[in-house]
Amino acid sequence: MIKTLPAVSALAAAAVIGTATTSLAAPAKKRPQHPTVVLVHGAFADGSSWNLVTERLQILGHRVVVPANPLRGLAADSAYLGSVLETIEEPVVLVGHSYGGEVITNAAAAGPQVKALVYVAAIVPEKGESADDVLGAFPGSLLPGALDQASYPLADGERGTDLYVRPELFREVFAADVPEREAAVLAATQRPIDASALAARSENAAWHDLPSWYLVANDDRVIPPAAQRHMAERANAHVTEVDSSHAIPVAHPAAVTAVIEAAARSVTGR
Repeated sequence: MIKTLPAVSALAAAAVIGTATTSLAAPAKKRPQHPTVVLVHGAFADGSSWNLVTERLQILGHRVVVPANPLRGLAADSAYLGSVLETIEEPVVLVGHSYGGEVITNAAAAGPQVKALVYVAAIVPEKGESADDVLGAFPGSLLPGALDQASYPLADGERGTDLYVRPELFREVFAADVPEREAAVLAATQRPIDASALAARSENAAWHDLPSWYLVANDDRVIPPAAQRHMAERANAHVTEVDSSHAIPVAHPAAVTAVIEAAARSVTGR
């Protein structure tokens, strides 16, 4: 019996070492409980337009990323968003408002982590289609008559043209159901968009390959509701409608959050 003790001790030591090795091993990756939600603003807005939606999503447990859409041109804006998506490893629900819908439609085509698209009163282009094409095919938008323009310098020495909504018309056109003082702040902080962005033709249409959700704004004076329903139907999207102006993320954040959460549940299977 005494002679076997070293062997027993060696076996015990090996067991301890094995246990320690196992405990120190990297834990297996678990499927995230919530996908990351990336919120992309459109023209005449900035990331703060998502503040109320962001707060609600964070309370629900989501990681939220709100990149600053450059609004310099569809190809450049889509490439920038693509670079943001490259920094995210977990599944993504990609959300676009207004012109942001065009940007997510193009950027998602090169983002394998994107698992669902959510369009909020957004342009959902087919390949080869522009925002101007959509607005031209469906009458009723007050946007063209409310725009003003300003020249700005480009890096190559040429001049570009910025478009912005005239402040005195901003609430009527963009945010009719937002309180007057708040709409005045939105008008003052709006970010202009390069005119070329609205005429640029989409190079991709990621909604052909990804499940999509669409929130229609029934009182939209920027993108006619008929155009929104047409694009949603074409994309075979899950459709929700709300009586809202174009500024849905500000005016109806709970409705926006509910649609995003529905898309997120489809990703995680919850």
